[in-house]
Amino acid sequence: MSRTAEEAAAEVVALAIARGVTVATAESLTAGMVAAVLANTPGASGMLQGGVVAYQNSVKAAVLGVSESLLVEAGSVDAGVARAMAEGARKACGADVGVSTTGVAGPEAHDGKDVGTVFIAVASEQGSEAFGYAFSGSRGEIREQAAAAALERVLDLLRNAELPQVK
Repeated sequence: MSRTAEEAAAEVVALAIARGVTVATAESLTAGMVAAVLANTPGASGMLQGGVVAYQNSVKAAVLGVSESLLVEAGSVDAGVARAMAEGARKACGADVGVSTTGVAGPEAHDGKDVGTVFIAVASEQGSEAFGYAFSGSRGEIREQAAAAALERVLDLLRNAELPQVK
């Protein structure tokens, strides 16, 4: 990523407000970092609905509505899980856009996935899409890269999707 999460967040907040779009987060790997970076941005109260830190699969299932069978079959680090988390964030928080992060920050592999394996998804009324990444670095660096990438994905969606306009 060529820019920081803070830089991407400033653009996300400005564009979401300009478009009248609300955003919610569902975070496992980043454990609230995406929501925190957004909330640190002036004006965030005009677009940030809320977020769910779903570090454990039980929370992914109970709060975000991720299928327990998907979690058992695929494990928590999976594109389908990321999509379901983003969709669950939209629903749980009543937002136009949901963004999710799930992955392996290390120091050891998890569910057969290598350290640095990350899935980020965005969801809107038009559907959801997941993106896979292979980040490197320390646990903290992987989490920071994931937060920045999640905000870039929200920005891409805000720039390109047909989203509801303010009524």
